[in-house]
Amino acid sequence: MRFLLDQFMDYLVLERGLSENTRLAYGHDLAEFLAFLARQGRGGLQEVARRDILDFLMESKQKGLATPSLARRLVAIKVFFRYLSNEGLLATNVADAMDSPRLWSLLPPTLSIDEVDRLLAAPDGATVRGLRDRAILETFYATGLRVSELAALTLDALHFDADYIRCIGKGDKERVVPIGNRAQVAVMTWLENGRPTYARRAAPEERAVFLSRLGRSLSRITLWRHIRAYARHAGISKNISPHVLRHSFASHLLANGASLRTIQEMLGHADISTTQIYTHVDQRRLQAVHHRYHPRA
Repeated sequence: MRFLLDQFMDYLVLERGLSENTRLAYGHDLAEFLAFLARQGRGGLQEVARRDILDFLMESKQKGLATPSLARRLVAIKVFFRYLSNEGLLATNVADAMDSPRLWSLLPPTLSIDEVDRLLAAPDGATVRGLRDRAILETFYATGLRVSELAALTLDALHFDADYIRCIGKGDKERVVPIGNRAQVAVMTWLENGRPTYARRAAPEERAVFLSRLGRSLSRITLWRHIRAYARHAGISKNISPHVLRHSFASHLLANGASLRTIQEMLGHADISTTQIYTHVDQRRLQAVHHRYHPRA
């Protein structure tokens, strides 16, 4: 693979006339890609699948690479594979159909199950704030709510007797979202043992589930800061936000067999194509289903 890369670098200079900076950037990106393939046990470029490219870009994103750099890496791979295909060195160009402008929506950052467990355990349950924040984290992960939806969650929206909550999403559309037992217990513990303390300073009409110590509903920025702080406390190096918990909720549902249509309804996506960004997360499950059920697998 290294020999083919050297040939490609000569091609960039002799036939494409790219600038030295661009050539060096492509060379660095492709060297990183080949090193990644080697770690994955790929013996040659003929073995590379579209999934490998997505995994490489996901790994690059998790290391903190900015979107422009990720886009450049994809362009470098596409140009490299096109060159190999044109030279008859690659039977199938798996990178050809990859759409750069839409790719970044295909790569939502997610937490592993272990990272979720560490994050949810981070708040100190012996304090009022810890009770609130654990309930917030449990609710985020249990329901996949947007941060604005959780901030606006009211006491009237809780229907724990039927294991669901109601929330108002984009376009003022109301939807019903199931909520699991652990999250319910965390929220009820907060409501019984924590919220009354903060509610002493709240306005009589305040109905928000989650209050600040001043008795006000929490802002989106405050929620984001708290989650990021708990992620650092839990030793999670990824760039964490409420949206990461939403992505993790959907990805873990898919990995455990939930249908895209069901996930679409819980997330409040108007178009299922938006929900399909999660299908890349658990390729092994899809392969297992194919091998189990397809008559010619």
